[in-house]
Amino acid sequence: MRIALAQLSAGLDRAANLDRVLEVMGEAKRAGADLIAFPEIILDRFFPQVPGDRKALELAEPIPGPVTGRVAERARELGLVTVFNLYELDPATGHRFDSSPVFDADGRLLGVTRMLHITDFPGCHEQSYYHPGDCPAGGAPVYQTRVGRIGVAICYDRHYPEVMRALGAAGAELVVIPQAGTVDEWPEGLFEAEVRTAAFQNGYFVALANRVGVEAKLHFSGESFLVDPEGKVLARGKSLEEDLVVTDVDLAACETSTARRLFWRHRRPELYSDWLG
Repeated sequence: MRIALAQLSAGLDRAANLDRVLEVMGEAKRAGADLIAFPEIILDRFFPQVPGDRKALELAEPIPGPVTGRVAERARELGLVTVFNLYELDPATGHRFDSSPVFDADGRLLGVTRMLHITDFPGCHEQSYYHPGDCPAGGAPVYQTRVGRIGVAICYDRHYPEVMRALGAAGAELVVIPQAGTVDEWPEGLFEAEVRTAAFQNGYFVALANRVGVEAKLHFSGESFLVDPEGKVLARGKSLEEDLVVTDVDLAACETSTARRLFWRHRRPELYSDWLG
């Protein structure tokens, strides 16, 4: 299969941002992509950098809703599995989430992954805007798409080994990370190292799609990348500018990975619940 990572910036015009998303989906299909992944909250400027913006709360919308309806129709038109991300409103509770709807190649909404862990630090005041998501009783959601079994770990969730392990336990062959990462946000090398380690330990591919652009005090870095089940970086996007990163992968490599041949076979899950409760 061929994966496309849409490394984009977000302008001030939300409608134009959505038009750009739909345009890039077409570009990905023309490049032969079977799946496209988008960065975090790519329809909007990164409002969490300022705490307590009441107007930002109005940006959230239901799933399904107007935006996801257009993305779903484009996915169906192109036959393109699509992992999106947007600011979601749950009308039943009034809660808002950082959410990734996953669409199959026929445009069907397979499900929605919500970010589980909500952070707050300078430049990233997400607790002002997002409620923490929940996982269903069966564990971390993994979606059976036309191209394979896809899981999602949204931005901050990638730092939690429990999330990355749970996606492996649920049978993910590819984990998509919608990201909003800035220049020098973490110590040198860790931006890739933790993702490469998760891929190696769990035996799946990981595709991280990051945004770019300067927004007030934040400078989003780009450098989206794709990692194979041995932790090798297969492709990397440009630094500090928009890019469409297109790479071929064979998901069958998951079955013969080091993790599947060794680590998963020798786990002792009967021990772990007491350790991690």
